[in-house]
Amino acid sequence: MPDTAALHTAAHYTAEFLRVKALAERGVASAQHSLGFMYVNGQGVPKNDELAVAWYRMAASAGLEQAQYNLGVMYQKGQGVPQDLAQAVYWYTQAAEQGYAAAQYNLGWLYAKGQGIAADVQQAMHWFGKAAEQGDPGAQHNLGMMYEGGKGVAQDLDRAVEWYRRAAEQNYARSQFALALRFDSGQQTGELRARDVQQAIHWFRKAAEQGYAPAQFNLGLRYDKGQDLPQDSEKAILWYGRAGEQGHASSQFNLALIYDSGHGVARDPDLALHWFRKAAAQGHAGAQDNLGLRYEHGQGVEQDYGIAADWYRKAAEQGSAGAQYHLGQLLDAGHGVPQDQLQALEWFRKAAEQGHLRAQFDLAMRLEDEAMHWYRKAADQDYAPAQYMLGQLLDRDDTGAIDPRQAYEWYRKAADQGHALAQFALGLRYDSGHGVERDYEAAHFWYLCAARQGHARAQFNLGVMYASGQGVAKDLVEAYAWLHRAGAAGVIPATSYIQRIAARMEPALLAQANGYAGVA
Repeated sequence: MPDTAALHTAAHYTAEFLRVKALAERGVASAQHSLGFMYVNGQGVPKNDELAVAWYRMAASAGLEQAQYNLGVMYQKGQGVPQDLAQAVYWYTQAAEQGYAAAQYNLGWLYAKGQGIAADVQQAMHWFGKAAEQGDPGAQHNLGMMYEGGKGVAQDLDRAVEWYRRAAEQNYARSQFALALRFDSGQQTGELRARDVQQAIHWFRKAAEQGYAPAQFNLGLRYDKGQDLPQDSEKAILWYGRAGEQGHASSQFNLALIYDSGHGVARDPDLALHWFRKAAAQGHAGAQDNLGLRYEHGQGVEQDYGIAADWYRKAAEQGSAGAQYHLGQLLDAGHGVPQDQLQALEWFRKAAEQGHLRAQFDLAMRLEDEAMHWYRKAADQDYAPAQYMLGQLLDRDDTGAIDPRQAYEWYRKAADQGHALAQFALGLRYDSGHGVERDYEAAHFWYLCAARQGHARAQFNLGVMYASGQGVAKDLVEAYAWLHRAGAAGVIPATSYIQRIAARMEPALLAQANGYAGVA
């Protein structure tokens, strides 16, 4: 059945079109403008931009400011007429000088951007000011930005906030967001004040509820991290989702992270992959690097080193240190790309210069003449393997930079983080008095730390200390057990020590020691 409401509307437009057309043909400017509007929107007549321009031009030439504005829009967009920004400026100026706020706003933009006319920040400010005083929220916002940035006028945060507030109170989302940022930073005025979290969240929420994606992302982030709002992953997903559906890449990426980790919600690898792809397609470097990792390791997708390399390269070229390092690894190994160790080093260096720990460490291992520099960079970031390797370099006679005391400090930093090799190195130093005062109890402590992590030489030395009572009370059972572990790990001298200890033990004690050591 035909839609009677639609038929009635079409008939109404047709009758109205005929009435307006008759007036327009008699030279009534307002009718000429209305007829142009009908042709633009296809109301009562097939849509025809060229005829719309013709009728707008007639009304504009008669001095009708609204028609002058609409004709300017047509020239600016190239709609129904070849794009001509100079003509747009001309017609906006005609309407603006008659006080038409929308034309004043558009004219301000063209002056600000230097489109169709030489850029002139003072003229931009003049026309934005005219429109703003008439209550145009877009112009009010732009004035706020100019005062905030000091563009065309002395920087004045008080005036900026005043204009933002006037637009925000008209529900202009961009100004609501800008106002929220000012309250969040404490820069509501020219003087730094304490943050006003409640006001910040109030305006973020106002803008977010109008669909402004940056504000939605901001709210999502606060719920996600529990920053100024109670942590709530479901609300974070709600706001990230609304922004993500609008194409906000950071929201898409953060949604993917939530679904990937299952933080506060059920883990969903498929949804995570969906959002990583969305963000990566828009150029989000973190998402591109993440997709590269998935293709490299076959996580949720078929393993494909070539595709991994493509995603890594996209992110690496944007400066992502993680992607630069990962791309370097593929080039180093020749996975998915021709092997190229020189190019791999270039990417490692780019990542290392941005502070990427593993890249700094890998560069140090590959470049002997730069090893000290890169190990120190990574060590300064508390990377225990680099701290240990720095200690090794400072301990070696062939580096030209021997410094036992400094070596000890780096070993200690690594050892305190549980690095077994560093713990063993400290045990040796205290055992031999190298660079520190000899201290068998300290040696026993650090050997024990390393031995418990499976360090075979530490297990052997610990067994010897228990056997002789050096740094610890003599305990043949403990000695026997630790030496057995060292022997099982391939420390050859442990066998003769075990035999000597066994010979000193009564049969009952030996049986106890065998049971403790797990020997059949």
